[in-house]
Amino acid sequence: MQALQLTKFKHPPDLREVDDPTPAPGEVLIRIGGAGACHSDLHLIHDFDESLVPFKLPFTLGHENAGWVEELGAGVTGLEVGQPVAVYGPWGCGTCKLCLEGRENYCTNQAQLPYAGGGLGRDGGMAPLLLVPSARLLVPLSDLNPVDAAPLTDAGLTPYSSIKRSLSLLVPGSTAVVIGAGGLGHMAIQLLDALTTTRIIAVDSNPDALRYALDAGAAHAFAPGPEAIMEIRSLTRGVGAELVLDIVGVNDTLAFAAAVIRPLGHLTLVGIGGGSFPFGFFTAPYGVSLATTYWGSLPELVEVLALAEAGKVRAEVVRYELADAAKAYDDLAAGRVRGRAVVVP
Repeated sequence: MQALQLTKFKHPPDLREVDDPTPAPGEVLIRIGGAGACHSDLHLIHDFDESLVPFKLPFTLGHENAGWVEELGAGVTGLEVGQPVAVYGPWGCGTCKLCLEGRENYCTNQAQLPYAGGGLGRDGGMAPLLLVPSARLLVPLSDLNPVDAAPLTDAGLTPYSSIKRSLSLLVPGSTAVVIGAGGLGHMAIQLLDALTTTRIIAVDSNPDALRYALDAGAAHAFAPGPEAIMEIRSLTRGVGAELVLDIVGVNDTLAFAAAVIRPLGHLTLVGIGGGSFPFGFFTAPYGVSLATTYWGSLPELVEVLALAEAGKVRAEVVRYELADAAKAYDDLAAGRVRGRAVVVP
């Protein structure tokens, strides 16, 4: 079969011929319906190297995956061939306390593993077939098409987890700011709209993304800059927002986030743009919580999929054939993708 593989760091991926995988005992072979192209893959492809991640090359890209059970390894129960499933993306050791709680995204033994998931050190979903090491990493789907479900495993799950930890702040009359209204941002806006009554403000430098944010449920949309800071502070009567999700993660966006957060607010860094923020007694309003986040838990993925199946949220999908998978990343880097690029083998 053909697979889009990362063969060298800081080098474009290659479409290569590879052997079809066969499930060993306990493993499950999935026929891919859709594999999302994530902006974090651009950092993996162009910015990372052996010093940053323990991944051995080559491996197939694609960590947002859904499809149908193709074959069950010996001993696997609870699944049937042909059943539609979503793949939980972060793969931990499976035995530590956090993994047993379904929080493999925070596996305490991750540093000892040569991978972080399919498409992250192990073969991912940008191929017709994906080998999943355990049935515990699969969530059955009901009415959702796997093409539409694939982006929810990251672009939906990551902002959902970030929002869920701050739900107690998002009471009527509160404000949430989403910096970056692209693949994850458009999901964050929908999730905030579905889960809360908070006023949603989107910030993005792309005018198309701002229009898209308003369609997705934002009450206001601004280009970043001093005027936007003044507008947000005015809308919040000078107090600031209860929650700011920085889905970009560069120095400028973090500084913007700090300028519009309120005392006791939550400033959550989601994007891996490489930025940093000086943490000190006077660098942010009193009582502000600064947090990073990584993906979400398996129970949270079940909740995201339930929201989608209920019609509360949906990922806007731009489809690409496997032969055009490299182009999906080019379009993503150039800002030409509205919503989520999904490779459909």
